Amino acid sequence: MTDTVAVPASEPSSRRRALIAGCSAHAVHDGLTDVIYVLLPIWQAQFALSYAQIGLLRGAYSGMMAVFQLMASRAAKRWGRVPMLVGGTALAGVAYLLVGQATGWGLLLMALVLGGLGASTQHPLASSMITDAYEKGGGVKQALSQYNFSGDIGKTLIPGLVGLLLTVISWRASATLLGLLGLAAAGLLWWLVPTQSSESSSTKNAKPLSGNGSATGLRALILTGTLDSAVRMGFLTFLPFLLQAKGAGTAGIGLALTMLFIGGAFGKLLCGYLGVRIGMMRTVWLTETSTALLIVAAVYLPLTGLMVMLPVLGLVLNGTSSVLYGAVPDLAGAGKREQAFAVFYTGTIGGGALAPVVFGGVGDALGVPVALMVLAGMLLLTLPLAWVVQQVCAFQDQ
Repeated sequence: MTDTVAVPASEPSSRRRALIAGCSAHAVHDGLTDVIYVLLPIWQAQFALSYAQIGLLRGAYSGMMAVFQLMASRAAKRWGRVPMLVGGTALAGVAYLLVGQATGWGLLLMALVLGGLGASTQHPLASSMITDAYEKGGGVKQALSQYNFSGDIGKTLIPGLVGLLLTVISWRASATLLGLLGLAAAGLLWWLVPTQSSESSSTKNAKPLSGNGSATGLRALILTGTLDSAVRMGFLTFLPFLLQAKGAGTAGIGLALTMLFIGGAFGKLLCGYLGVRIGMMRTVWLTETSTALLIVAAVYLPLTGLMVMLPVLGLVLNGTSSVLYGAVPDLAGAGKREQAFAVFYTGTIGGGALAPVVFGGVGDALGVPVALMVLAGMLLLTLPLAWVVQQVCAFQDQ
């Protein structure tokens, strides 16, 4: 079965529905992914879990999500994008219903594996759906930046609301409500996503790309995204310890992370638009250079200065991702958008998952300040990669 989603750009309502559906899916899935952080300490106390078991629970969800994204994109070509996206969202909801009934670590692990499998459908399919919707009328990069922004909204709202709920109801009841949220989101997507029985607009309208050129550019883009994600996750891992060393308490660390995340959310939205105005390469060079300099500054600034700087650091730290996401459609071959997005997200999620482990070892051996300096230096590797991507995109436009 071929891809069943085609959104004519001449129908603004269909474009808006596709964007709302994609953003809603991103918000719900990212919220369901990050709410695990809120539940982990409760599960540890409830089931007497070791830190290794806790780490495996978290890794099971994100690992399944990363590994099966490419398979989800291929399955969508056979069974259709809408059934896969709706089914994946429903499976994530069912997983949380099972979490609410879990009586031990093994059942929790099984439920989170199922949740990660369901979550694997969202990134590649929702991204390509929005790209198809906005391709003819323009505004793909701006739409993808809104999609990117919506994920951070979900990461902020859903864990925050569950944290409040846990003060009045049990974690099992909270998990059950999360499961119902997933099922409700699946129903909303089934109703909201505009569908056509005709051929996908990505197949109809995509420009023929030079196989070698687009492959080279896509590899450079994926490596850029992987490095950017690795540095972001590495910095987030070390930031609480850096703040603690400067005298911040638990409340101060929580405030600092909130300020960083707020700046990051708006960075994802604004940098997508900036990339359209000044170009992908200039935007990446601006954000990555600024991020590297601000990470170095974070090491030396006193606590007050660091706290003031964090929203700006969050803006450039997270902003690059929107620009990179927006370049994926430019480098994907005809009919291969889902696959391109799947490979890109697999690389970025994988890089983000490995970074805390790798740089944790650097921090143990050389200290947190040195590890942060290494992270800042890693960002400079993205500059020539962004130049390669820009050259390929310029070649394709000729």
